[in-house]
Formats: sequence, C-alpha cells, structure tokens
Amino acid sequence: MTDTGFFGRLNWDAFPIAGLIQTPNTNEIVANAAAGIVVVGVIAVVGLLTLFRLWGPLWRDWLTSADHKKIGIMYIVFAIVMLARGVLEGVVMRAQQAAGPGPGFLEAEHFAELFSTHGTIMVFFVAVPFVFGVANYLVPLMIGARDVAFPVMNQISLGLTVSAGMMLMVSLVVGNFSTGGWTAYPPYTGAAFNPGVGPDYWIWAIVVSGIGTTLTGINFAVTIYKLRAPGMKFMRLPMYCWTIISSSILIIFAMPPLGVAALMLAADRYLDFHFFTNDLGGNMMNYANLFWLFGHPEVYLLVLPAYGIYSEVFATFSAKRLYGYNSLVIATMCIAVLSFTVWLHHFFTMGQSALINAVFGIATMLIAVPTGVKVYDWMATLYRGRIRFSVPMLYGLAFLMLFVIGGLSGVILANPTVDYQVHNTLFLVAHFHNALLPGVLFGLLAAYNYWFPKAFGFRLNEFWGRVSVVCWTVGFLLTFMPLYFVGLMGMPRRSFSYSDASFHPYMLVAIVGALIITCGLLSILVQLWVSIRDRENTRAPVGDPWDGRTLEWSIPSPPPSYNFAIIPQVTDRDNFAAAKERGEAYPSPDAYEDITMPRNTAIGFTLCVFSGVWMFALVWWIWWLAALMTVLMLASFIVWTFKTDFEEVIPAEEVRKQHEAWLDLVRNSKPVDRDHETAPENRGLARPDLEAVT
Repeated sequence: MTDTGFFGRLNWDAFPIAGLIQTPNTNEIVANAAAGIVVVGVIAVVGLLTLFRLWGPLWRDWLTSADHKKIGIMYIVFAIVMLARGVLEGVVMRAQQAAGPGPGFLEAEHFAELFSTHGTIMVFFVAVPFVFGVANYLVPLMIGARDVAFPVMNQISLGLTVSAGMMLMVSLVVGNFSTGGWTAYPPYTGAAFNPGVGPDYWIWAIVVSGIGTTLTGINFAVTIYKLRAPGMKFMRLPMYCWTIISSSILIIFAMPPLGVAALMLAADRYLDFHFFTNDLGGNMMNYANLFWLFGHPEVYLLVLPAYGIYSEVFATFSAKRLYGYNSLVIATMCIAVLSFTVWLHHFFTMGQSALINAVFGIATMLIAVPTGVKVYDWMATLYRGRIRFSVPMLYGLAFLMLFVIGGLSGVILANPTVDYQVHNTLFLVAHFHNALLPGVLFGLLAAYNYWFPKAFGFRLNEFWGRVSVVCWTVGFLLTFMPLYFVGLMGMPRRSFSYSDASFHPYMLVAIVGALIITCGLLSILVQLWVSIRDRENTRAPVGDPWDGRTLEWSIPSPPPSYNFAIIPQVTDRDNFAAAKERGEAYPSPDAYEDITMPRNTAIGFTLCVFSGVWMFALVWWIWWLAALMTVLMLASFIVWTFKTDFEEVIPAEEVRKQHEAWLDLVRNSKPVDRDHETAPENRGLARPDLEAVT
C-alpha cells in the first residue's frame, strides 16, 4: 500500500459522481442513484425535523433516553431503514442476473460490492438490531422488571451499532465498500489483493458493532438472571425469555472470535502483519475458522429469538397454553450448545480429512432434532385450538411451512458428499435465505404486528398487514425456490454473469419475486401510515387487545416509563392468563411507593458520534483525527463516571394517580371477545376465551 494519508486515499475518484462523468453508463447510474438516495434522505430528514421543530423532543425524549422501551423502538427503526437498503440491493442483483447471459448492466466489481454490502447489512444491521429492538422492549416487561440491568450500557450499545451501520451508508458516498463478501475472506480482503478502503469500512463497522452486540448480550443475560419478578422461577419464564437468554449466551461466547478475526485482518492490512497471508507463516484457514466459530452460532443467535416470538404468537392466537413447554426449553438449550459444534460444515470443501467432515456432518444433522421437537410442539399447540388468522399468526403459519423446507435443505447440505457438489452454487444461497427469511424476518414482522399496540397504544391496520404477509411469502417463494434448481444445475453463486441460457428462465422468475418482496416492504410502510392516520379507531389503551397471556399485557398501552406501578407477584407460567381466569387481572394495590428510574444521559449519543468519526478516520488514514477521537471517547466516558445524578425519583403520589386513572379506564371499558378484536370497540380489554384453554 503506497498511499500514506487522507489525501493519498481520498481524491476525486473516491466519489461516485466522478465515475459517472468519466464513463457514463448504466453501472455508474445505479451507483450514483444509491449515493443520491442517501444524500437526499439525510437532507430530507434534517429538513423535516427543522420544519416541524422536532429537534428538541428528539433529543430530550429519544436520543438521550435510557428507557429500554425507547431504545428498543430506535433499534427497530434503524433496522427497518437498513432493511430498505438491503432489499433494494437484492433487487438490483436479481435484475443483473435476470438480464440474461452476457455482461448485463453492472460491472463485476460493482456486483461484488452489492453482494458484500447486502449480506453485511442484512445480518449485522437488520437482523441483529431488529432482534435487539424487540428484546429490549419486551424482556423487562415479560419478567416484571422496570428496566434492563444496565440502562446506560444499553444506550451505548445502540449508539455503537448505529454508528457502525452509518459507515455502510457513508461508503456509498465516499469511496467503495468491500468486494470480499459479507464474510470478508482473505486473500480477497488482503492488502495485496484489495488495497482500497472497502475492506477497511467492513472491518471497523464489524469491530464497533460487535462491541455493542457483546454488551447487549451481557445486559440481557444479567437482566433475566437478576431482575425477574418475585415468584418468577426459571421454569415460569415466558418461552421468549428462554430464547433470549440462550441467544445472549451465544453472543457472549461467539462475538469475540469475530472481533479477533477482524482486528487480525486489520493488523495484516495496516501494520503489515501476516496472520492470513500465504507468506511469512500466515494461514487463511485461520480466518475461516475464527469467522465461522462466530458465524454459525450467529444463525441461531438470530433464529432462537424468532422461535420465542412464534411460541408466544401460537399460544395467544390459539387460545391455549404452549404445548410441551419443558421440551421447548430443553430443545432451545440443546440448539444453543450444538450451534458451537457445527462451524466446520461451512468449509467441507477446503481440505480437511474425511473423518473430520463426517464428524461435523453428523453434528450438523443432530441439530435438526431439537428444531424438529420445536416444530411438533408448535403444531400440537395449534391442534384443537381456537385459531384466529390475525397477521402475526399468518406470518407464523408461513414460517411453519417454509422453514421446514429450509431445514431439510440444511440436512442435505450436512452430507459432505452432497456439499462437495453444491457448496459454491446458488443452492446454498437458497438454503441460507430459506432459513433467515421465514425463520427470522417473518418472526420479527410477526412481533412488529403483535406488540405494536403495546408500544404505541393502537393496533396496526389488518388489511395492509395481510397484504404484507402475502407479498413477503409469495415473493420469497418466487425469488429463492428457483435458486435451488439452478444451484443443482451448477450455477455458481456470486456470479455477475453467466453463459448457460438454461439458467435464464429461473432468473426471470427470481426477479419477479424480488419485486414482490419490494412490494412487501412498501406495504409495511403503507400499513404504518394508514394505521397512524386511523389510530382513533384502533386505540387499545387498556393494554390487552389480543387476550394475551404474559405480564406485558397486564399494564397500560403504551406502558409508563416505570412499566409496573407495583412489581407483580408471579404464581404461574402464564401469570396474566391465570389471573384473568380467576378474575384478579387488574388488582388495586393497598399502597404505592416512590420509584427510582435512570435519568437521561447523552453518553450513548456522544460515543455514537465520536466512534463514527473515529471509524471514518481509520478508514481514510487520518491519524490525527483518529487519535483525537480516541482521546475524546475516553475523556467523555471518564467525565460521565463523575456524575452523581444517575437516577430520578417518581413520587408515589404521581404513580398512584396514573395507575388509578388507568384502573378507572379498565372498569369503564367493555370487554371484547376474540371474534371482534379488530373492531373499533376493542379498546384493549379482552374477554378471556376459556373455550380452547387446555
């Protein structure tokens, strides 16, 4: 690498517009359109916030808040913004391949950037923050806590994740992103092969977001271990909380190998180390082992929380207790443990012995057993239940049908002899998306529809929710099912062009599916807009619009900052459902106490900004700026530790007034049965459905 500083790396050619002026073509138009969307989007957001004078409320109520509920919502908003970019990049890739045999309209390097950013965004900056957002909102409410164990650390985790995600947006406007895939394998990301800034954007985004992810895992684990309400033993935890604690364990043990691998790659690129080179003792397979030691637990880190969501949805919308609770708990923990024993199946073709391949192949097949247990338990929960086909249940049913296909294709790939034939083909792409879209994204969208009225006090529009389910399901089938066939026919993945005309019809079907998925994304935005417009007809302030079973449905919607006026005493696994059966769901406490809550702080936002500038400085070798940001981050954190007013007290009288006003609302509201839960009269007071309770 011969460039020695900022002006050596950042020049006119680093901006997309330069390419359009020098060589105007379709490829440059696509690149500049993407950069333009980012720039215009930032200008539009700043303009709207200024026009409607929202900077004050944004800063006071959101950016400095340590409330787990607001942090969870910000995680989800960030994930949906990144989802829009990830989906659009997927559409462009499918369009390139649908153009038919020949060069298409994209250059090979641009296509490589697309599949690298698409994978990085969808895994690290859509799935992970969406999972964290839902968990942040729900876990304290489900276990009867007022907040997470470390509220300020929670805020810092969000700041680090967002700043890392912004690096991927900056790479659209200044410089280029990596062409080494979302896995960033050397030598494709080594200094000799790729001396540009692309791999550096990937490295620092992954390192910083990884720190935030690890802190979040620690936070969730401690919260569930230490802050459960009185009487909530582990075997009374909601199934969703079991999946979160399992994912937290995976985060704590799986994220460090990824951070180590990324920093070792940075040492190779910046300091001329040779961890992953062919010369001076390096070994590229060390990177593969470190990455997948993280990468396969990562799959279950994402899927397990979705399993927990489906468990809650199936129980609620079947009006039944979750079948096989104990077996689901055991299966969840088995999956968490086994996920660390299968990473080597990602490189069956890379030269290890037949014995090692066989051992890891068997381990990979074994992990399907506890997953199968879960599927049968869910189906048993549905059996003879009074099922309502609401939007969350529709996502759940689509998951049951489609995820089984993805799981079976995974068992097929667990056979090393089969994997040798299809490893580097689109068959693998089809399997991966078959696991992550129905397995993770459908679950998160189900959660979005299910718990939205809890967060905002009104239900989402049912019609547009159903449109979204249809678009996502049909779009998935048309986009990724053809890839199984062309993969078996030998079409390699990551190919920007091909010469075999027999692949073309399948690619045409895939682009139609990709466009339908885009409609699914748009329908989510339309659903939100229509729901906000018509919110007076769908308000559910009492807090229980679905006849829920767990503690979060026992409080107002949206909940107060302190969650519970009185910490509940738990006596049953489905404590709120049991209380409704006994007619004791809304008790009036004898006395109230002052409540202590974390005070707003700017430390998370400060570290978000400083870490973002720090990453940009490292990418472009602006050493003085990187050093300055390091000092400022350390100084801001040290200054923050000298603060003494970390908490604020909510007086008992204020708590009493708010809670008694809500109890009056409960007493004056009309209970609504399941057949009328989408009607305007559903104000969040469900009439318990005992018909299907088992």
